[in-house]
Amino acid sequence: MSGGLTAAREAATDLVGDQAEHWDRSGLLPRDLLTKLGAAGYLCPQVPAGHGGLGWDSALDGEFTAHVGSLCSSLRSIMTSQGMAAWTIARLGTEQQQAEFLPRLTGGELAAVAFSEPGAGSDLSAIGTRIVRDGDSVVVDGHKTWSTAAAYADFVVVVGIMDDGGAGAVVVPTRAPGVRVDRIDDPLGCRAAGHADLYLTRVRVPAAHLLGDGGQFLPLVVTTALAYGRMSVAWGCVGILRACLAAAGAHARSRAQFGRTLGGHQLVARHLADLLVAEQTAARVCEYASRCWDEGSPDQVFATVLAKHVGATQAARGAAVAVQVLASAGTRDGHAVARAYRDAKCMEIIEGSNEMCQLLLADHVLANA
Repeated sequence: MSGGLTAAREAATDLVGDQAEHWDRSGLLPRDLLTKLGAAGYLCPQVPAGHGGLGWDSALDGEFTAHVGSLCSSLRSIMTSQGMAAWTIARLGTEQQQAEFLPRLTGGELAAVAFSEPGAGSDLSAIGTRIVRDGDSVVVDGHKTWSTAAAYADFVVVVGIMDDGGAGAVVVPTRAPGVRVDRIDDPLGCRAAGHADLYLTRVRVPAAHLLGDGGQFLPLVVTTALAYGRMSVAWGCVGILRACLAAAGAHARSRAQFGRTLGGHQLVARHLADLLVAEQTAARVCEYASRCWDEGSPDQVFATVLAKHVGATQAARGAAVAVQVLASAGTRDGHAVARAYRDAKCMEIIEGSNEMCQLLLADHVLANA
């Protein structure tokens, strides 16, 4: 599969080209770019070949995600959302539902996942969205916030509470009557990732769109999607660090001050060393987590949270270091390290904030003491 990874990297590099800055400044990704990547299976590479996917393991998916993240974090965010939707359908859906929806995700259609609400962020037990059975349909009512990729999505996997008190995830077409998608203007980071608020008012969809017929335990539904999202974000942070390392290294090698290159000054050299340590640390932790996924290790949950926390914190610190090295050159809106600085900060919040990750890691310590 390494040849497939090489081809995927080359395809992504060619499609992105030098457009990432323009996309960041405009806040939009080209629809044809997303369709091409989706139809090639690159937006959710772990979908099995039987459903039109590439059948990659977590390690291959991770390395590709890091590469895309080094090019454009907004595009990587679309990959994360598409992968979360596919992972949720594959884990919670019936065979018939997988056969219906997964080929659409590997055929060019786009998807998002909707968790957060105005009163339910880290505390997803406070979700207020309701999914009510009504004959051969289900009716969905709720308000979802900050759903990444929702502005581009053909359908959204919406998490809500069932009328029987259990939880459910339902596939909702964004063009269904009663769905309103409001794009969030000028977010701090990943500006072109299509963040949007969803308003769902008496949205009626076939009961067959309710994954696994609903009635699941809410933490199971949430954790299923979040696990994939955390892995994808972690690897994306490795990509952010690699982009920062390349930009800072090139600048420090080419710019001269006081009769020598910036890299020849010890304090700047220390910054470069710190960046390398950050990138290597995040990469090794992600590799370990992907190995746990691919081997079915009992440490999978712990390793995933660890990878997300380490990746996000190292990316935020590393991006700040890169801006310091480039100085005014790195503060121009749209520049690779300016984007990294904003994007990385968002990574410390999404898919489990730093504080939530620390609590989960502390629970792991206490459970194994």
